[in-house]
Amino acid sequence: MPSAVVVGAGIGGLAVAGALARRDWAVTILESDARLDADRAGLMLWPSGVEALRRLGLAGGLDAIASPIAARGVCRPDGSWLVRPDEVEVGAGPPVVVRRVDLHDALVAGLGSGIDVRTGVTVRGVRMSATSAPAVSDAATTWEADLVVGADGITSAVRRRLAPEATVVPAGCTAWRAFIPWYRGTALMESLNRPSVGARGGETVGAGHRFRYAVLEHRGSSGASAQGGIYWTATVPGAARPESADAQLALLRRWFADWHAPIGALIAATAPDDVIQHAVGELWPLPRAFAFHAGRGGYALIGDAAHAMSHHLGTGACLALEDAAALVEAVGGGPSAGRALQSGLDRYAHGRRRDVARIGRQSRRIGAALATSRASARERDAVLGVAPGPFGRASQALRSLRRT
Repeated sequence: MPSAVVVGAGIGGLAVAGALARRDWAVTILESDARLDADRAGLMLWPSGVEALRRLGLAGGLDAIASPIAARGVCRPDGSWLVRPDEVEVGAGPPVVVRRVDLHDALVAGLGSGIDVRTGVTVRGVRMSATSAPAVSDAATTWEADLVVGADGITSAVRRRLAPEATVVPAGCTAWRAFIPWYRGTALMESLNRPSVGARGGETVGAGHRFRYAVLEHRGSSGASAQGGIYWTATVPGAARPESADAQLALLRRWFADWHAPIGALIAATAPDDVIQHAVGELWPLPRAFAFHAGRGGYALIGDAAHAMSHHLGTGACLALEDAAALVEAVGGGPSAGRALQSGLDRYAHGRRRDVARIGRQSRRIGAALATSRASARERDAVLGVAPGPFGRASQALRSLRRT
């Protein structure tokens, strides 16, 4: 039976662990936190992410925890359109919004009973040898397998050993994510669901600032109704703020005060406990490879461990799921070790690094335009395709990525 150690129990790590286990791999998950858990915010999945879940065999329960996002255009702060919804092709289907904790629980349920889950384990050592099997350790215990998957995020210990050239650099912005539960956002949800409003989700960009929101419908008076609410995320230039959550919300209200409805109302309805701040970082340069041979097996990097990037395209979770699907398809049905496994790792690394490098270039191009001053609004409009300019290709890529 082939064996795998997955370092990190985020979305990508759980997805790849469950999929390998269903293909009769012996899988061990190592997670540094004391328990398998997810934050309380939401998550938008573009069609590519939904398709990756299907490829992994994990999309069966998605309809029960996710809601489609109807509005796909992009606005200016005054509410006028940069990209109208009818200018965006429907393609493979609409994006969806889901609570992270619900998706996380679905992925945990998909692990099955045969996976060895070790929490409270911080990986400190990575064995890289041409003659020994891949292995990681926490300085007390060593775990060896045919395949080690580094899914341990932007500060990945696995990546630091395999690809030290890839360093974490600030993306020049800070993001806030929040989820307003349905019982506090009922009036807002009813307002946003009115046909005259037609705005169950939206995206707005202005001078370096960005705001997205989406409604996750609740489904009754009990049980699944707790899943309903409104998810929003705001991105602002600059470093993370040291103030309390109350003060951060006050700043957000001020920064977005003159933006179109319902942005002000969404921030006003948000409690301090609803909001999560994080400084946005990215890897530069990318690791020279996403997979490495060791002994008769090897290592693979997925998600932010491989290619953390600023979230101007909003595809971070989708890319992690796509990585997981591509890796499992490349190695999941093959022999446990040897040339076949390493050939599969090479296929995964070549295809994913090429695709991710392209997406990263587009993300940086869009980020450069969105970070410009108000005096450069014309460039900002061009990046989203409403005026001719040097960023037109980035606009096409943005819309293409989100519809596929």
